[in-house]
Amino acid sequence: MIIEPRMRGFICLTSHPKGCEQNVKNQIKYVKSKGHIEGAKKVLVIGASTGFGLASRITSAFGSDAATIGIFFEKPPVEGRPGSPGWYNSAAFENEAHKAGLYAKSINGDAFSNEVKRQTLDLIKADLGQIDLIIYSLASPVRVHPVTGVLHRSVLKPIGTTYTNKTVDFHTGIVSEISIEPCQGDDIANTVAVMGGEDWAMWIDALKAENLLAKGATTVAYSYIGPSLTEAVYRKGTIGRAKDHLEATAFAITDSLKSIEGKAFVSVNKALVTQASSAIPVIPLYISLLYKIMKAEGIHEGCIEQIQRLYQDRLFTGKPIPTDDKGRIRIDDWEMRDDVQEKIATLWKQATTESLPEIGDLEGYRKDFLNLFGFEFEGVDYRADAEEMVSVSSIV
Repeated sequence: MIIEPRMRGFICLTSHPKGCEQNVKNQIKYVKSKGHIEGAKKVLVIGASTGFGLASRITSAFGSDAATIGIFFEKPPVEGRPGSPGWYNSAAFENEAHKAGLYAKSINGDAFSNEVKRQTLDLIKADLGQIDLIIYSLASPVRVHPVTGVLHRSVLKPIGTTYTNKTVDFHTGIVSEISIEPCQGDDIANTVAVMGGEDWAMWIDALKAENLLAKGATTVAYSYIGPSLTEAVYRKGTIGRAKDHLEATAFAITDSLKSIEGKAFVSVNKALVTQASSAIPVIPLYISLLYKIMKAEGIHEGCIEQIQRLYQDRLFTGKPIPTDDKGRIRIDDWEMRDDVQEKIATLWKQATTESLPEIGDLEGYRKDFLNLFGFEFEGVDYRADAEEMVSVSSIV
């Protein structure tokens, strides 16, 4: 079938299998070009099919020759209807890993559930014995609590007062003002339940209880802080409360792993185009300005560049892992440079529908958004028939 991008609001309803394959191959090529990393050899990636999780699996496998198990919740294709991009990413990753002689197996299901945890533990026990590195990179907006059965929904809202600022519709390029009403009722508690650290801790507790963590095992969860421009709706809003909980959980996990000399970290990564960030008001405008500046400075990074640098320059240097005064790894350091943020603050005041094409990188934003779904990659013939029925070879 001929597969074209089909949009509904901030969502692309289609994905291209060959484009997703090209995306994975491009990331593998980048990691291999940067040389070998003396990293972990047995890696579990929870949330492994897109974004930072996919980049982590690729970097582990093709940077350190690691055996990887990936957990994700993706939609497989049916005749005449493409699967989700994460499905095609995972299929491409496994094909490339197996061609390289690397162990790679996957589990497709709800990572919050006890059933998927049980399935994962059994697979590790049977195939790998113990795990050296656990990456926690879930980005689900909802969670069914495995103990209570309650469905929690996260919200992105300010706390206490209405937030008003500029935003851009990246499809049309129209810059406008938007207001977001403050959270109410159980919004904070529900957001913390979904995006805080409870599930991360449950995974580590389950692995530890069955002696599946190697001595010195490390676990890393991904987070974001961002600039003062967005803090009212992000870091000081409901999501920020969840991130605070995630960071506190890292210390609790480290305490629980003392007997095996294990450690837990939160890595604060840079702002990037994701399905989630595209739906957050203000963020697309901020990212379009950020991209323009960072590209001009020669310091722009996508997911794979961020994670490769995280592994090579932070996690696996043979030295103590550098952190900030709150114990966080800061791989957003280039984004948060004073000179970069000062330029953004200046451009933010100037940003209008008319000026944005010149002062921002909205085209780069749009391309990155389409790339998420396998579109607009060089070397892919999008006019040709694409086989939508692609399988992930080693789903357990």
